[in-house]
Formats: sequence, structure tokens, C-alpha cells
Amino acid sequence: MLANTENNNIYSVSTLNRTVANLLEQEFGWIWVEGEISNLAQPASGHLYFSLKDHSAQISCAMFKGRNRSLKFRPENGNQVMVRAKVSLYQPRGNYQLIVDRMEEAGDGALQRQFEQLKSKLAGEGLFDDENKQEIPELPEGIAIITSKTGAAIHDVLSVIERRFPSIPVKLFPVPVQGAEAAPAICNAVKLIDDAVSSGTLNCDVILLVRGGGSLEDLWSFNEESVARAIANCSVPIVSGVGHEVDVTIVDYIADIRAATPTAAAETVTPDQTSWLQSFDWHQQRLQELTANKVERYQEKVIWLHRRLQQQHPQTQLSRSKQRSDELIKRLKRISQTMLDIRQSNLSTINAKLGAQNPTLLIKQNLQTTKYLTARLQRATLSLFTQKKSLLSNAARTLNTISPLQTLERGYSITLDKKGAPIVSIEQVKTNDTIETRLHNGSIISHVESCTKND
Repeated sequence: MLANTENNNIYSVSTLNRTVANLLEQEFGWIWVEGEISNLAQPASGHLYFSLKDHSAQISCAMFKGRNRSLKFRPENGNQVMVRAKVSLYQPRGNYQLIVDRMEEAGDGALQRQFEQLKSKLAGEGLFDDENKQEIPELPEGIAIITSKTGAAIHDVLSVIERRFPSIPVKLFPVPVQGAEAAPAICNAVKLIDDAVSSGTLNCDVILLVRGGGSLEDLWSFNEESVARAIANCSVPIVSGVGHEVDVTIVDYIADIRAATPTAAAETVTPDQTSWLQSFDWHQQRLQELTANKVERYQEKVIWLHRRLQQQHPQTQLSRSKQRSDELIKRLKRISQTMLDIRQSNLSTINAKLGAQNPTLLIKQNLQTTKYLTARLQRATLSLFTQKKSLLSNAARTLNTISPLQTLERGYSITLDKKGAPIVSIEQVKTNDTIETRLHNGSIISHVESCTKND
């Protein structure tokens, strides 16, 4: 017989595991846990099973297929990650575990992924393109420096400028170069310089954005999107010198020029005054030589002009000009007379032609021609009239000879029907018709009483 237990509070294993699972889920809800992946397995089902561990403990984790599709990296053993999960209990075995909903890289891995994502985004917008880069002046009128006033970078930059070209004005805009306040301070400094240059209150044509080396997390303020866009919108050229030579930030991609270190950035924007002084000496010597040569050439030219002036005295030139003028006047007179003679000859010829075409003479000639033609016309008309009259007389005689009237005068007659048509056949006449018999000196009207046809 079993011993009585207090209040008879006895759990089955399933009930206990189920109760513990409910308590865990109600107590914790969704939590974030950071640790190192180990014992990673991905069976054919597509689920992920692994352990998260730190230096002294570990916990089992499960990330089901529907959730691990959203992963932005490939989990591997040894990855330091952060997971968003619910605390649960695998009831069949009583194992305590985490059901993972999200997984992100932790530490430098997460920062590196954010760096690559922002880099791709800004590159897609064209902010890294060469056509957006501004030219750096060969000899700046003023340099603005954005960096920490206590770091080693400012001392390196100032020592380089002092050594290479100390006469260039320099103005420091101190900002924190790491931490949460760094990015807003850098953006504010860039805008402050840009506005001051635009308004004319600051004589500056290049900006140095520098800091010393450090870890990716230390340099992260130079990977912020706000800093990148502030640099892209700045009208003053910006040279970046962030970290050591191996360190590359978003600022380096978007700046107009990227230098490997703060020292290299200072050397990039400052010319070497020794070279410039040597160049000045050479140009000064060259200018002196050119000036001396030019003075010598002008002196030779003055001497030559003096000799020429002596050889060609103004009085001699005046006499030659007067003689030349007299010759030209004579030639002008000869040419003028010749032209006058030619014009007079042409005028005489034209007058003769004009006289030959005098209208009075032409009228007289035309009157004589008209009289002659009138006489010819009258003679021709009379001759033609006589000729036509003779022809008419001949035609009348001929017509009279063949005229029916002549026949009628010899005793013949012609009979016409009532329409005036000649009757040439007995068939044209019927009894009681009226007919006309025409004689040479009159007509007889008759009525037909009978008609007899010859055999």
C-alpha cells in the first residue's frame, strides 16, 4: 500500500512537463539571447537544431523551416549570434530549449553585415560614382578639420601642414569620433562649414575628416548613413583619413578623396612648399632671362630705327612725296583728257545715230510711202473692178443663153403644180387640180378636167 502524500498532490511525468512548459512560456515570453553556435544540424526537414553556449553553459535551440528562410547569413558552428526566442520545454524528453524566431549576427559580424547593406544601398543610388566627386584645390585658401581635439589625429595633421605649407589657414571643428554622439556631431560640423562657406563667413575650400585607428565598432560613427548623406550634400570637397590603411569606412567611399591615414589626408591637400619655392625660383630666373632678352631686342630695334630715321629724313620723304604727287597729277590730267576725248567721240557718234533716227524725217518718208501705196491701191482696185465687171458680163451672157426665159420667148411654156413645182409627168396631176402655166410674158391658171396618159 502506497504511503499517503501531502494533499495527494501527485503529478504524472507528462503533466509535470506540460505544467513546466506552460510556466516557462508564461514567465519569459519573447526574449533575446546571445551566444556561440555549436552542434549545428539541419536535417532534410529544413529545420535548424543547434546549441547556444557561452564560457560556462549551453542551451538547446530549434529554429523551424518557416522562420529560417528569412536568415540573411548562413549560420555556422562558432558564429556569435543573437536570437529572439521563447523559452520552452520539449515535453517527450523533458529537455529545456529555446524556440528561435529570429537570428542575427552579433558583434563585428552584425556590424559588418550592416556595413555591406548600407554600402550596397548608397552605391545603388550612385553616391559613390566618380562624376559626383569634386576636385581638390591645388593650393587651398583654407582648410577645415573635423576630428577630436584630444586625439592623435589632429596633432599628426597639424604637424604635416606646418611642415609642408604652414601659411595655409586652418580651422578645427572638434567632434567626438566614436560613441552615440559622434555621428550627429559630425553631420552638424559638415553642415556648419558648408553654410559658413556659402555665406562667405569662412574662407575654406577643403575639409579634412580624420581620426585614428580602432576596431570596427570604434569606427562605426563613420559608417552611419546620416554621416554619408551629410558628406554627399556638402558643396565643399571632403578628404577622408579614417583609421589605418587597412580600415575602410562608408565615409571613404563617399568622400571626394580617400586617404589611408590622417597624415596621408593632410599630405593630400597641402602642396610641398619646398617644391613650390624651387618652382618660384625657377620661374623668377626664367622671367629675368625673358625680360633681359626682350629688353635687348627692343634696344636693338631702337638703334635700327634711329639709323633708318637718319637715312630717311622727313624733308627727304616730303620732297619725294611732292614729286610723286606732281607725277600723279600729270597722269591724272592725261588720263582725264583721254577720257574726255573718248566721251566726245562717243557723243558725236550718238548724235549722228540720233539724227538718222529723226522723227520728222521718218514721218516724211512714211508719208511718201503712204502716197505711193495709196496710188498703187487705187490702180489695183480699178483694174480689179474692170476685170470683175468683164467677168460678170460674160457670166450674164452665158446665163442668159441657158436661161429658161429664152426658151419661153421662143413659144415654150412650163407647167407648175399648186406648190410651184414643175410638172414633168402625168402622174403628178389629178382631176380638179389647179395648175399654173407660165409663159415668157405671164401665167395661166387652169383646172384639170381630165388626164390622159400616152401609150
